[in-house]
This record gives sequence, C-alpha cells and structure tokens, in this order.
Amino acid sequence: MGSLYSDFPTWLHRLGAGFKLACMALAGTLLFLIDNPWVLAGCGVACTLLWISLGPATRVAHRLMLTVLIGAGLVALFHLWMGRPALAAVSALRLACACTLGVALTVSTRPMDLLDVLDRWLAPLARVGLQPERISLQLGLMLRFTEHFFVQWKKLDDAYRLRTGHAGGLRLIAPLTVQMLQTARRVADALYARLGG
Repeated sequence: MGSLYSDFPTWLHRLGAGFKLACMALAGTLLFLIDNPWVLAGCGVACTLLWISLGPATRVAHRLMLTVLIGAGLVALFHLWMGRPALAAVSALRLACACTLGVALTVSTRPMDLLDVLDRWLAPLARVGLQPERISLQLGLMLRFTEHFFVQWKKLDDAYRLRTGHAGGLRLIAPLTVQMLQTARRVADALYARLGG
C-alpha cells in the first residue's frame, strides 16, 4: 500500500509516536468541546502554523488537504443556507483543524510506530477477556486503508490528467472503488493465510 508518510525530516518527526498520538487525541477532543467560533478560529490559526512549520514534508498531502478544505467549505455553505452562520463556522473549523492534526501526525509518523503504540496502549484489555492484538490490527488497517484511499485517488487523478489534461473528479469513483475492493480482498486473503483462519 502507498503511504502519506514523508521522509523529509521535520521537528515533528523527532517526537515519539505515542506522544504525538496522545496530543492529537487530546486536541481532537478539545476541538469538539469548544463551541466558540472565535476560539476555534484561533485553533485554526494554530493548525495553519503547524502545517506551515512542516514545510516540504506536507507536499505528499497537499491534495488531501485541499479536499478537506473543500469539504469544510461545503459543510459551511450548507449551514449558512440553513440560516445558522455560527454553526457553519464551528463545523467547518472543527473539520479543518481535526483533519490538519491527523494529516500532520500521518506525514510525520511511520505506520509501524503507530501500530506499536496501539499495541502497548491496548494491552491492558487482555485482562478483561478482550484480544488487544485484534483491536490493534483493526485500527491499524483502518489507518492504512484511509491513507491508501487518498494515495490511490492521487495516482488515478494524475493518470487521468496525463491522458485528458483535466482533473478526474467524480469519474474516478468507480475505478477507485474497484481498486480499493481488490486491495481489501488481497489483504483479507493474506491475513487469512497468515492467521490460519
């Protein structure tokens, strides 16, 4: 699978995966507890500065962030159309900030490092009869498939641009869905063979 991780070194790369994941979880929770648009606007400025501070490392995720910003804009337009400007600002800022934090974590942290952290954090669940390694695997697969979705979308869009000179847009949904289903089937078969059913 492709990855959004960037090998370009930044200050965020030097921090531990567990610390970054904990900070993102805390910041994400706080974002959804804040209802003041002005405070969220300040959070938006902070997230923008975080993004800028990563420099060239964010290059691999530019298209992803553009998609996120378009989505946030559409959410804001919907709420404005419903006559709720405050909710429009709050919803759009929350979405943009949360996604910026997630992408910053993704471009600066190796996927295996995140899985190691999840394994350690979920280990106590074994005491209550759960299987932490399965939960960790499921969370890891979710993270990887989210990354893979956007990587494949970018590849398909680049190929379409080379052929036609235009962006693929919604035309890419069908081939992207087929590719994702094929990848999911290959991963499922590999897991079945590895884990012995």
